[in-house]
Amino acid sequence: MMGQVSNKLKLGLNFDDYWYEARHCVSCHNCKWIELNYLNGVDFSYRCPSWQYGQFDAYGTGGRVKVIWDLISGALDYADPKILDIAYRCNLCGGCDIGCKRNLDLEIQMMLETFRARLVEKGLGPLPQHKAIATNIEKSNNIYGSPQKKRLDWMPSGKTGAKNADLLYWVGCRSSFVDKEIAQSTARIMDAAGKKFMVLSEEACCGNPLYTTGQMDKARKLALENIKRIKESGARTVVTSCAECYRMLKVDYPKLMEQSTADLGFEVKHITELADSWVKDGVLKLGNKVDIKLSYHDPCGLGRLSEPWYHWEGEIGDWGIFSPPRNIRRGKGGVYDPPRNLLKAIPGVNLVELIRRRDQAYCCGAGAGAREAYPDYSSFAASERLRELNKIGAEAIVSACPLCKENFKDAAKNAVKVFDITELIAAAIK
Repeated sequence: MMGQVSNKLKLGLNFDDYWYEARHCVSCHNCKWIELNYLNGVDFSYRCPSWQYGQFDAYGTGGRVKVIWDLISGALDYADPKILDIAYRCNLCGGCDIGCKRNLDLEIQMMLETFRARLVEKGLGPLPQHKAIATNIEKSNNIYGSPQKKRLDWMPSGKTGAKNADLLYWVGCRSSFVDKEIAQSTARIMDAAGKKFMVLSEEACCGNPLYTTGQMDKARKLALENIKRIKESGARTVVTSCAECYRMLKVDYPKLMEQSTADLGFEVKHITELADSWVKDGVLKLGNKVDIKLSYHDPCGLGRLSEPWYHWEGEIGDWGIFSPPRNIRRGKGGVYDPPRNLLKAIPGVNLVELIRRRDQAYCCGAGAGAREAYPDYSSFAASERLRELNKIGAEAIVSACPLCKENFKDAAKNAVKVFDITELIAAAIK
């Protein structure tokens, strides 16, 4: 059984520091349902795809927390093969975390992330599909194992990017090698706004697939290398068109470095944040008409998981009082308005909101290794989101993450139109 726990804690990547969270879950099920203010009936009331898919307590956060407490206290054996399935059939989307923080302020997201890290530490995780991606990254610096010399093949002929600029475009693996339209659209947006930007021919994977599957040592090594590359470039701002890269650079790198986002030494912005400001300043003009009725899907990494990270260490006292006090990330401060402002600024666009939106958004089902290891589950989540789209009568779904677009396209099978927001912005540029 577990010995005496320490009240000295660090809000970081040590699994044992989350004993308080594991012990004090009251099974209120706020991790399961979206907030009542958003409900318009029983249908579309789930916030957790894993719980909805599994229909069994262990595959929802309430059940996972009980499993974690039994592991920490010694009542369960880590080597039980079912533990791996419980830990990894989940998107780490943060829906349960912000649901819990409505009442208890437990750090559910961090507990689930470190749960996977502990399984890797013990040599039990990650899953084979995740190991294959890690091998590709180690050999080729990208998730596909593609030759790095092809990373800039998305660039239009004759374009190379600026040699020196305040902006560094972090393209990401998917937009570099597969969905090149996103990278090309992003470049067009910056060009149209008159903004010079650099790219890195030696850009590596951001490391999100390593981090979210618990491979923290590999993720930390990659983070250190990438931070060095960024600082050597001289850029003051790193701009991404991928929500997963955005969240990794802005939030998870500081976690790995045991520092706050403010200590990174550079800003991280999503292209929608910058484009929104450029439209307001009049330097980016969206004049072309795009006649379409669409809904915007909030990517988890750009929404509730994107708030700045604050490093904290101290003690927890009676009634869960922290000394010193710490910042609580509740998901309300994500990037929600800029994408909507941009879509509303495009002539002809009719934006209708999904029932589950903003911090209450339902995950697309692709992230944290789920698409690779559990394709049926991942497809279920995307199909559930598209069913919601059909309910409100939209003809297209738009996101701000290549992974969301990829998963929705596979699930839609051409039944609805699927776009990345950069493609629509680029199409609207005069």
